[in-house]
Amino acid sequence: MPGEGRVGGEAGAVAPTAAPAGRNRWGWLQPALGLAVLVGLLGWLGTGPFLAGLRLIDAAALAAALALGALSTVCVAWRWRLVAEGLGARLPLRDAVAHTYRAIFLNATLPGGILGDVHRAVRHGRDVGDVGRGIRAVVWDRVAGQVVLIAVAVVLLFAFPSPVRPYLPVATGIVVAVFVALVLAARLLPDSGASRVTRTLVTAVSDVRAGLLGRRSWAGVLLASALAVAGHLATFLVAARTAGSTAPLSLLLPLTLLALLAMGVPANVAGFGPREGVAAWAFAAAGLTAAEGVATATVYGALVLVASLPGAAVLLARRVRVPATV
Repeated sequence: MPGEGRVGGEAGAVAPTAAPAGRNRWGWLQPALGLAVLVGLLGWLGTGPFLAGLRLIDAAALAAALALGALSTVCVAWRWRLVAEGLGARLPLRDAVAHTYRAIFLNATLPGGILGDVHRAVRHGRDVGDVGRGIRAVVWDRVAGQVVLIAVAVVLLFAFPSPVRPYLPVATGIVVAVFVALVLAARLLPDSGASRVTRTLVTAVSDVRAGLLGRRSWAGVLLASALAVAGHLATFLVAARTAGSTAPLSLLLPLTLLALLAMGVPANVAGFGPREGVAAWAFAAAGLTAAEGVATATVYGALVLVASLPGAAVLLARRVRVPATV
């Protein structure tokens, strides 16, 4: 959830490097896919659903988004700190919160949805003198968040009616089988060896044990992830009500979870794309309307952008301080 060129435009960022042609093509393909989804939705539904919900955003919705965004951001920063320090990379909570806010703002305004996380990974790695360790800490931080989100989604999608409920047993079985296969493969690997794949997997297992499952970190990582997911879900429900949806929470909850899962796909334009596409399909499949789903997802995107604005202040403050130290 991130090579890296000049990230975020700040002094001290990684210098541009020549990227392989395949990576450059994928870099263009990611936002192109998100744009294709948006173009398809516009051709199908027009601009009405995108604009209708935005007109209904009021001060109460903005205040709720800022409060819920602060909760989720602090929880993500706390989780990142626990993972980073488990890997031996010092990260004060205050710095973690500032860097996380900045990353969320960049994710919400730049194509792909992960450039902010690349930025915080590289910056933290440079601060501790080990860019690789900084990148791994952010990768495992994002993995922890996605794993908890998927676990919460599976439980709630089983508990409440949803368009994907009939397919959950098969999907869950496949995920469990893959997880078990990875665990068994990791246990059978030698501790050292010439194979790059072997060394990578051994490092990954070591990172998971130290950063995610460490005695001092696992409970905090789990709690922080669960609270962050709750904050995102609550924001999506606020967006649904703001967009005019009157569906019961028992119906809205699984639909918003599906849209949140779609946000994990790194193919969007400033956060928009797969989220709106999945929301349109899920709302329509649940007996509501695709327009209602698009309006809800669009309002959610706007609320997330507002909630990320403290990150713009962090970014601006950094730009102002840099010339003073030259």
